[in-house]
Amino acid sequence: MHTGRQAMVTLVDRASVPVAAIGTGGTGPVVAERHVSQLFGRERELAVLSELFENLGGHGGALLITGEAGIGKSALVAEARRRAEQLGMSVLSTSGAPLEAQMPFAGLQRLLRPRMQEVTALPEPQREALSVAFGVSGGPTPDTFLVALAALNLVADRAGEAPLLLVIENVRWLDAATRDVLAFMARRVEMAPIVFLLAVRDGYATFLDDAGLRELRLETLDDASAKALLDAGAPGLRSDLRRRVLNEARGNPLALVELPRALDTRERGELSATAPLPLTERLERAFAGRVAELPTATRSLLLVAALDEGAGLSEILAAASLVENRPVTVDDLAPAEAAGLVSVNREAARFRHPLVRAAISSTAALSVRRAAHQALAQTCAADPERSVWHRAAELTGPDEEVAADLTAVAERALRQGAPAWAAAALERAAQLTELASSRGHLLVRAAEIEFELGRSELARRHVAEAKSLELGQEERTQLTFMLDASDQDSWSSADRLAALAELASELTTANGPATALKCLLTVALGCWLGKPTQETRDLVVAAVERLPVAEDDPARLAVLAWADPVKQGAFVIDRISQLTPDATGDPVALHLVGAAASAVWAFDLALGFLTSAVDGLRAQGRFGLLAQALVAQSWAAIHLAQETLALSAADEAARLARETSQARWALAADLAISVLAGERGDSEIAAALADRAEKELLPIGPHAMLSLVQFARGRDAIAQQRYSIGFDHLRRILDPRDIAYHPFVGAWALADLVEAAACSGNIDKARLYLEQLESLAAATSGPFLRATLSYARPLLSPDYKAEELYQAALSAGLSDWPGYRGRLLLNYGRWLRHQRRVADSRAPLRAAWENLDALAFGGLAEAARQELRASGETSMPRTPDARDRLTPQELQIAQLAARGLSNREIGRRLYLSHRTIGSHLYRLFPKLGISSRSELAGVLSSAVPDEVG
Repeated sequence: MHTGRQAMVTLVDRASVPVAAIGTGGTGPVVAERHVSQLFGRERELAVLSELFENLGGHGGALLITGEAGIGKSALVAEARRRAEQLGMSVLSTSGAPLEAQMPFAGLQRLLRPRMQEVTALPEPQREALSVAFGVSGGPTPDTFLVALAALNLVADRAGEAPLLLVIENVRWLDAATRDVLAFMARRVEMAPIVFLLAVRDGYATFLDDAGLRELRLETLDDASAKALLDAGAPGLRSDLRRRVLNEARGNPLALVELPRALDTRERGELSATAPLPLTERLERAFAGRVAELPTATRSLLLVAALDEGAGLSEILAAASLVENRPVTVDDLAPAEAAGLVSVNREAARFRHPLVRAAISSTAALSVRRAAHQALAQTCAADPERSVWHRAAELTGPDEEVAADLTAVAERALRQGAPAWAAAALERAAQLTELASSRGHLLVRAAEIEFELGRSELARRHVAEAKSLELGQEERTQLTFMLDASDQDSWSSADRLAALAELASELTTANGPATALKCLLTVALGCWLGKPTQETRDLVVAAVERLPVAEDDPARLAVLAWADPVKQGAFVIDRISQLTPDATGDPVALHLVGAAASAVWAFDLALGFLTSAVDGLRAQGRFGLLAQALVAQSWAAIHLAQETLALSAADEAARLARETSQARWALAADLAISVLAGERGDSEIAAALADRAEKELLPIGPHAMLSLVQFARGRDAIAQQRYSIGFDHLRRILDPRDIAYHPFVGAWALADLVEAAACSGNIDKARLYLEQLESLAAATSGPFLRATLSYARPLLSPDYKAEELYQAALSAGLSDWPGYRGRLLLNYGRWLRHQRRVADSRAPLRAAWENLDALAFGGLAEAARQELRASGETSMPRTPDARDRLTPQELQIAQLAARGLSNREIGRRLYLSHRTIGSHLYRLFPKLGISSRSELAGVLSSAVPDEVG
C-alpha cells in the first residue's frame, strides 16, 4: 500500500535542543538560537539509560518513557540516540503520523527502511509476507505475526553484528499493524543485544500496557533545575517576567523554553492572566501565535506538512505551490526554521514538537484546510490510498465517486490484512454516499469488522445508524444477529440463546452455507458455553442439518458437537474417526475438527487434529488462532496424561493469548497450567493460578470457565489425597444452582467425583455420579468416557467383584489412558493391602509408582512410594530430571533441537529469532549438565517422552 511513497516527514519532539537564548531590548525580546547539550534535572533518568546500555552484553531490554506533553521525553530519547551512536550501536527509529494511523505497516516500513536490502536473506514465507505487507508485491493477505517474525529476524540479525537501539515515538499515531508487530518484537528482545525505547504522552494507552515493561516516568523539574534551564535559554530575562515564566511553566521543560519566546507586547497581558490556560493549550497558542506572523507561503507549507506527515519534502513543496497558485521553494521554509518551528533537510521537514503540528492544524480556517487537502490529493495521486483520504477530508457533502473509491480501498485493505483500515474507509464511504441502501450496506460491513476487532462500542454505533436506513430483510436479520451475538458474557441466559438460535435459523434460509455456518458456529459455541434448553439445541442442530454441506464438513461437525454433545456425540465421533489429521490441510478446518472431538470427549482423536492444526497455524503465522489451538491441545493432552506436551502448549498459549489480547483464552491456558501444577505436587502454584482466574471471572457472573477453576482445584486436592476438599470443589461443576455449573466439563470430572466421594464417605453421592457416567458413556460411546467408567467402577464395587473390575480395566480399558491407569494401579494396590494381601499388593503398587513417577504426578507418585514401603518394599524418591530443571519454553526448545531442527527452524515454529533460540540453548546446557547440542537427545530420552506438537 506504500509503493512509490517518497521520503516521509517524521514528526518528533525536540523539547531539549535547540533552546532559545532570550534577552530583552526595546519593546520585545531578543532571541538568539544556541544549543544546550545538558539535560537539566535528569540525573536519575540518565542513570537508567546508562544501566540499560551497560547491561547489553548478552541480552537486551525495553523501556517505556512516559510523561506529560513537553516534559522532555524526546530530549531523553535524543540523548539515548547520542549515547548509542557513541557506543557504536546501530539506531533504527519510527514515529506515528495521524494520516497513517489506519495505513497498515506504515510505521514498520519507516522503521525497517534502512535494512530492507537484507530482506532477501529471510526465509521465503517471511520475505514474501514483508513484501506483500509493504505493497512491494501482490499476494494473499499476510498474517501480522508472520510479518512480525520477519521484522524480528531482520533486527536480530543486525543486532548480531552490533547492538541495536530501536526508537519509537508518537506511539498513539502508529497504525494497528505496526503496533502489533512492535509489541511482538518488544517481548522478544530480552536475549538479544537490542534496546527498545518507546515514548508516549500521558493519557494515551500503548500497545504494551500488559507487557510488564520497565517504565520511566518523567516528572516536572525541581525548582533549581527549572531555574537553571530557564537561565540557560533566556539569560537576560527581566526578573518579574522570569518569576512569571517559572510560575506558569510549573517545571515543564518545553514551557520553560517556549514561553519566553512568546513574550512580545501582545502576549504579556495574557501571560499575566489570573486564570491561566492549561499548559498544553497555552503552548499550542504560543506556537500558533508564532505561525501567524510568518509569510503566507510559509504558513501553507507548514499546513501541508501538518496534514500529511507521510509527505516528502518534494510533495510538500508541490502541494503548497498548488495552494498558493505559484511556485513555492524550500527557501520559503526558512522563516519557519528561524522561528524554531521546524528543521529541514534534503528529504524532510521535522516539526520541533507535536504541539506545533497540532497548533497549525487546529487554527487553520476550514476553507484553507480544504484547499490544502485538495492539493495533497493531487500531489500524491500515485498513492491511491493517501490520495483518496485527502479527497475525502476536503469534502463537506456527499460524493459518490469518492465513496466508491473508499469502498475499493476497504476491499484492498481486507485483502492485505488491515481490517481497521478497511472499517475506517467503509465508515467514511457511508458518510459520503446519498443512497440510503448503500449507506446501510456499508455500515453493516463496517460493524461486522468492528465486532471482529473487538470494538463493540463503535460497532454498535454503526448498527444503530444502519437500523434507521433502508435495509433488506437479510441484512436486518444479519445486523440483529451480530448485535446480539456480540455480548458473549450473557450467553448463559437460555432466552438469549434461544433468540440467537432463531435468528441463525432464519439466516440459513436466506444466506449461503458459508455465512449460515459462521452464524451457527457462534450460536453452537454459545450452547456449549451456556445453559440453553433442549429445544434450542434441537433448533441449532436442525438448522445445520438443512444446509447443503457434507456430513463431515469441519464446521458442521463443530456445530453439532457444540450444540448437543450428548445426543450428537456418537455421530460426531464416528465421522471424525474416518478423517485423517493431515498436517498439509487447512489448519482452520483441522482446528474445528479437533475442537469438535474435544467437545464430545474424544480427546484421543482430538489431539492428532489439534497438533496438525498447531503446525499449520505456525507455518501460516496465524498468531491469534494459534493461541486458541494450543489451549485446546493442552487440555486434550492433560486428559491423555501427556504432561510435557500439555505444559509446553499451555505455557506458549498463555503468552500468545495475552499478546493477542485474548484474555479469556489466556485464563484457560493458566487453568491448564494449574491442573498440571497440582498433578506435579506444586499445590501453591496450582492454587495461585486458580485464584487469579476466579478473581477475573467472578465479576462477569456465571461463566463456563468457572467450572475449569473448580476442576483445577479438585484435581489438585485429589493429587494430595485431600478427598473431602476435592469432592467439595468438583461437585460444584455438576450443581445447576452453582455459578460454576457446566455439565460438559462436569463429564471430565465424573470419575474424579466418584473417587473423591467414595474416599470421603459420600457413598450415595458416589453412586449417583457413577450412574451419570454410565448413562453418558452409553449415549456417546466415546473412548474417554468408557475409560473413566472403567476407572470408576471398581472404586464402588463390593469386595467380591472389585478384583475382577480392577483387572478388567487394567488389561484393556485403560491401556491408552496412562494417568487413569497409574491412579487405578495405586487404588488396586491399596485395596489389596486392605484385604491383607500384602505380597499381592506390591506388584500393582510398584507399577503405580513407576507409572506415576514417569508421568511426573508428584503427589500421587509419592503416595504410591509410601504405600509400597508400607508393603515391605523400599524405593528411591524420584530423581529430578529435565522437566524439573528447565522452564516449559526451554524444554520445548531442547526437544526440538534434539530432533535435529536448526535454530532458524525452531525460531520459525516458536515465533522467536534464531539468535534468541541460540541464547536459550546456551543457557540450558549447564542446567542439563551437558556441553553440546549432540548430547540433548540422550539426556531428554531418559526423562521426557517426545510429545512436542
